[in-house]
Amino acid sequence: MFPAGPPSHSLLRLPLLQLLLLVVQAVGRGLGRASPAGGPLEDVVIERYHIPRACPREVQMGDFVRYHYNGTFEDGKKFDSSYDRNTLVAIVVGVGRLITGMDRGLMGMCVNERRRLIVPPHLGYGSIGLAGLIPPDATLYFDVVLLDVWNKEDTVQVSTLLRPPHCPRMVQDGDFVRYHYNGTLLDGTSFDTSYSKGGTYDTYVGSGWLIKGMDQGLLGMCPGERRKIIIPPFLAYGEKGYGTVIPPQASLVFHVLLIDVHNPKDAVQLETLELPPGCVRRAGAGDFMRYHYNGSLMDGTLFDSSGIPGTARPLSSQKHACSLHLVTPSDSCHTDSIGFLQGSAPLRPFRSGEGQPSLGREGGYGKTEPAYPQDPAVLGASVSSPVKWASHADPQGDKIPGSAVLIFNVHVIDFHNPADVVEIRTLSRPSETCNETTKLGDFVRYHYNCSLLDGTQLFTSHDYGAPQEATLGANKVIEGLDTGLQGMCVGERRQLIVPPHLAHGESGARGVPGSAVLLFEVELVSREDGLPTGYLFVWHKDPPANLFEDMDLNKDGEVPPEEFSTFIKAQVSEGKGRLMPGQDPEKTIGDMFQNQDRNQDGKITVDELKLKSDEDEERVHEEL
Repeated sequence: MFPAGPPSHSLLRLPLLQLLLLVVQAVGRGLGRASPAGGPLEDVVIERYHIPRACPREVQMGDFVRYHYNGTFEDGKKFDSSYDRNTLVAIVVGVGRLITGMDRGLMGMCVNERRRLIVPPHLGYGSIGLAGLIPPDATLYFDVVLLDVWNKEDTVQVSTLLRPPHCPRMVQDGDFVRYHYNGTLLDGTSFDTSYSKGGTYDTYVGSGWLIKGMDQGLLGMCPGERRKIIIPPFLAYGEKGYGTVIPPQASLVFHVLLIDVHNPKDAVQLETLELPPGCVRRAGAGDFMRYHYNGSLMDGTLFDSSGIPGTARPLSSQKHACSLHLVTPSDSCHTDSIGFLQGSAPLRPFRSGEGQPSLGREGGYGKTEPAYPQDPAVLGASVSSPVKWASHADPQGDKIPGSAVLIFNVHVIDFHNPADVVEIRTLSRPSETCNETTKLGDFVRYHYNCSLLDGTQLFTSHDYGAPQEATLGANKVIEGLDTGLQGMCVGERRQLIVPPHLAHGESGARGVPGSAVLLFEVELVSREDGLPTGYLFVWHKDPPANLFEDMDLNKDGEVPPEEFSTFIKAQVSEGKGRLMPGQDPEKTIGDMFQNQDRNQDGKITVDELKLKSDEDEERVHEEL
């Protein structure tokens, strides 16, 4: 694209052949070539031997035209040619500046049309001729090709070739635009193209950087729109032309593809495409967020993606959600789906200031890295501050040009705050009175479904055909689930939202992403009072006074495993004591026997048998 100012070099306009510039009233009475009927020609004979398929405009009286021609006599002798001078004829038609025959012969011509004209003497130079060049009563033969036509009343002609269905904004005066173009003369001769220069043409509209016609032709364009713009010379490079590529008084044709547009005063624009129902919490300053995104330029070109299921991921092999820590407020919900946003200026990789984009390539991402903005433009809910960029690994090449507006389609997976606790919501409770609820130390059986906040299911106890079992407070389940199971009634259903610092943390676990917030739906199936930490068996009341004698069933002074097991099972069946819940009774009894068989000789003697109360009198419950 050429600037609107005067060029450093311009073509010299050579004087036109005098015979075509003389003001002549063709009133000569000389005889010319005979007409087909044998008499002299009465009017110009026109042979249209090449007519272009498309003819949007025909020459009319008062139009300015540019054309090439060869002029010969009847015997084929050439008397003049614009080709020999390598200069087009540029002149107004029908105002007496041409011989009458040429005026008439050009009427109705289309650009790129070729005609043969036979001009009789009385419509040429008559009986006088032109001394030294045109003899009196000469019939003239012209071979003409029309290359340009315009009128001083013309305006910029704009044809929309393609308009995208979604138009986030249209070009206005003062906007900064990036676009591709092919520039040709009206006859199709190419003079310039941005496609061969490795980048878009970037400039401000309406500020004198462009020719006036291009300023007008770009107004109202949408990103991704294609236009054909025809500009008359007086709104282009006028009488001087431009260097050696644009002749004087040339109409220009541009095929333009608008890549993006922004204004230095723009803020981040946000469009919420989907908001989940029942949003009870929105992200705020200090929250930690996980999200998926597709990053594209304004014309739809993808430059990066975190890998949203079902979408194209041509630039990134990432399989997990991105994470960021919010440093400014927002109000995005968990699982906000696909937020649309665009930067008001180039989203800067290396600086956090609010400087505006330049006309050059500054502010681009020479080596594109995964798009992990630091500020909440990725939230997809409500953002007003420009996005700043962080630097990450995995460069993707030159994918983000300078001064580019970026669009992110964002799907928020979850967010949390390091100060969060377990969120507990009761879904249902049994209708009957609940006198006992779960507490630390209780052995519980429960069903559960575990998922991410975006609905992705991770685990469910129903896959195993039996409830999950755990002793509360025994570090057998994650801390947040342990907390959420306390205070429940049998038959109660709860929803638990567990932040990652009370779940699997930054590292995650098998099947659980790092820093993931977990959603549980739990139903308590049963509960049993637990045992104090470290106990395998307790009596409900005092133990037997003569414990060893009662345990030594055959009275031989020693208790083998069989007698020990029989005794403990009898205590349980008679309701005098209970074993630790949640473990195979045989294994529990075996562990108890091993604890009492202190010399590991396969039998317990009276000296080996001791209660916990014998070792720690402060304990209320006694255990073998």
